[in-house]
Amino acid sequence: MSRPLVVFDMDGTLVDARASYGEAVLRTVRHFTGREVSWESVVTYKLQGGWNNDWDLCQRMAEDLGVPVSYASIVEAFDRILLGEEALLSREVWIPDPGFLERLAETHGVAIFTGRSRREAEITLGRSAPTVAFRAVVCAEDVATPKPAPEGLHRVRELAPGRDLLYVGDAVDDARSARAAGVPFVGVSLGDSPLSAEAARALEREGAAVVLPNINLLEALLEDR
Repeated sequence: MSRPLVVFDMDGTLVDARASYGEAVLRTVRHFTGREVSWESVVTYKLQGGWNNDWDLCQRMAEDLGVPVSYASIVEAFDRILLGEEALLSREVWIPDPGFLERLAETHGVAIFTGRSRREAEITLGRSAPTVAFRAVVCAEDVATPKPAPEGLHRVRELAPGRDLLYVGDAVDDARSARAAGVPFVGVSLGDSPLSAEAARALEREGAAVVLPNINLLEALLEDR
């Protein structure tokens, strides 16, 4: 049996995005509501599924706090915080150990299916993984229906024909996307993250073959695959 092409989500999987996207959610909600919300509350929403898009999540959290906000206003404020004057994207932390993805690219092949825009994905990949030869990088603009729909994984299949896939991600929507595409799923629940145990159980309920506390443990798991 041929080794599967390993497809990675980005945030919470390859990148600890709590100081970038996570903080942008908190600051965007605070900007519109004047209320402080916790990272735990963000995780609680995401564990429900359906909140992979942070703009959608910010709008919903603001509404639940009694402050309706237009989607365009959410997008403008979030992007200004993440990419503009506050530049939170520069604060995220790359998780893979040096050489990890390069070795996996040689033994299995690697790809990405992320809910990030291509611009945001390329900023991070250019900074942290410039030498990794990804077989495909599928971003938000490449699909009409985002996670938990399987379209992004179908797109990876089109770009890497004939390959079996394995999807690796941290979110309920990642697991549901994999299941809808008929792709095996490995979960990641960062061990030092709030509600990590609850997140791991949620991924297991959604069909994860295994849930890892750190992406670097994947290499040993795949040695015989």
